[in-house]
Parts: sequence; structure tokens; C-alpha cells
Amino acid sequence: MKTPRDLSGARLAACLCNRWGYREVHQEGSHIILETSDPAFQRIAVPAHQALRVGTLSAILRAVSRHKGVTRQVIIDSL
Repeated sequence: MKTPRDLSGARLAACLCNRWGYREVHQEGSHIILETSDPAFQRIAVPAHQALRVGTLSAILRAVSRHKGVTRQVIIDSL
């Protein structure tokens, strides 16, 4: 379960929108705000950086996987 090291925030946000039911609400500074209401409401902030830090990416993946009820590896494979 290796976390990608060169993933940009914009690419992660696009993947979450296209494959996981999130939608971009707005952008505040360098953070893209995404939300979903499937299966319940959740709002997350994704930094719009060239390469996300491993800890930041891991925290976002953990939040999405808990909310959607899938493993982190399933989300990583969809990137």
C-alpha cells in the first residue's frame, strides 16, 4: 500500500470528483473545497499544490476511505 509521491492536489480533486461522487464547491486561496452527500454529508479541503506531502495525502485518503466505506488501496488504485 504505497502512497504516491508525485500526486498534485488538482489531480486528486479531479479524481475524487469524477470517481467518488465529490463536487468542487469553491476554492479558498490554495485549497480546493470538495463536498459530497453520499452516503452522508462530508466536506474536505485539498491543497492545490504541485506535489502533495505524504502526510497530507494520507490524511485525505483516510478521511475519504472512512466516509465511503472502502480501503485506502481502492482509492489509490483509482488515481
